[in-house]
Amino acid sequence: MVAHLDNETELVAEAQAGNVECLLTLLNHYYTHLYRVALNITGNREDAEDVLQEVSLKTCTHLGEFRGDSRFYTWLVRITVNEALMRLRVRHTATWLSLDQPLETDERSLMPREIEDWGDNPEQRYAKSELQTILDRAVEGLEPQFRTVFLLRDVEEFSMEETASMLGLSVSAVKSRLLRARLKLRQRLNTHLKKGQYIGLQRSNSEAV
Repeated sequence: MVAHLDNETELVAEAQAGNVECLLTLLNHYYTHLYRVALNITGNREDAEDVLQEVSLKTCTHLGEFRGDSRFYTWLVRITVNEALMRLRVRHTATWLSLDQPLETDERSLMPREIEDWGDNPEQRYAKSELQTILDRAVEGLEPQFRTVFLLRDVEEFSMEETASMLGLSVSAVKSRLLRARLKLRQRLNTHLKKGQYIGLQRSNSEAV
């Protein structure tokens, strides 16, 4: 989970009172995490950077609307998700996008990369790299509505309720989409991975029913 600032409540209050430095402290603290969310939804660095610019502007404009009913990071992620999905809709109307086409990523992909064991031989390291590529492409190939739910719930580890609130969905709809996302991933990975290799899909599907 994302580490929160110890004095976050005070920083938010000061920012709402007009202290720009406090607002910048908050945005800078969460920038990397928000960028990762935007990148994993849009699949494009340039779009992710544009999304973060919009997030910064909207945070400044709507900061007074934050009431502390959720974590400040959750509120920022909600704005980021909305902007990223809007960017996808705009892109979709401008040009046809193959959902199975590998998307551009940087070194921080959707799935956490394993720390390389320097004791591995080249063949073992290649196998790990190939496995990571398979995982990345499988997730990137999910339709946006499933990829976003999977990202928020299984990668960012938001609760079902938080995920539903961010996306404007019911909890049951989130559970349904999450189950379908996991099943789609299982199907995509089935031809590449042996049973039990993908830990993320070993979580009980009962919470998504």
